[in-house]
Amino acid sequence: MTVSHDYAPPDLPLDILHDDAQLVVVNKPAGLLSVPGRGPHLADCLIARLRAVFPEILLVHRLDRDTSGVMVFALTAHAQRHLGQQFEQRQARKTYVARVAGILSPKTGTVDLPLIVDWPNRPRQMVCHETGKPALTEWRVLRHDTGTSRVRLMPRTGRSHQLRVHMLALGHPILGDPLYAQGAAADYPRMMLHSEELRIKHPDSGKSMKFRAAAEF
Repeated sequence: MTVSHDYAPPDLPLDILHDDAQLVVVNKPAGLLSVPGRGPHLADCLIARLRAVFPEILLVHRLDRDTSGVMVFALTAHAQRHLGQQFEQRQARKTYVARVAGILSPKTGTVDLPLIVDWPNRPRQMVCHETGKPALTEWRVLRHDTGTSRVRLMPRTGRSHQLRVHMLALGHPILGDPLYAQGAAADYPRMMLHSEELRIKHPDSGKSMKFRAAAEF
């Protein structure tokens, strides 16, 4: 991921939602990388901060720098494999909340548009019916505000920037998105996208677990 030299991650304490012998669940703040970028100026990230508390921490999945919300990390190789398979096999269920430009209609719907990296404009992604990978997002409108909509987004695949590009394709970019929003829609203090809920099965017991963190917007 390309990040400008003005990277200034928030200086906030870790918000740990759950931890046990196998995994750690945290609420990632917006503006903080999940993993280090290239160069020492991009070394500060969520996994590095967690490593100070949990030296054995292992990555399972990522959230974009400007996205906040629930993330799970593994504490053992077994947990990393088990959780990784849940994400790959679409067994992990993720729910996001977002604010988007315009009045999104109808109340519910599905975006089924294949995505691929836009190479000349990386890290941007784009819709491509010839070479894109399948990407599916379900949405539900929660309410309309003045010229904007608050929506719940349920990705059924996990493509890079999937929710951001799918909302753009509908003509309703996510407010504050530094890559895909333009004009007034871009003029927000942060990207209005938050990972609200994550459902997984525990690597040891197989028990279903649900973790939630409310959006700050």
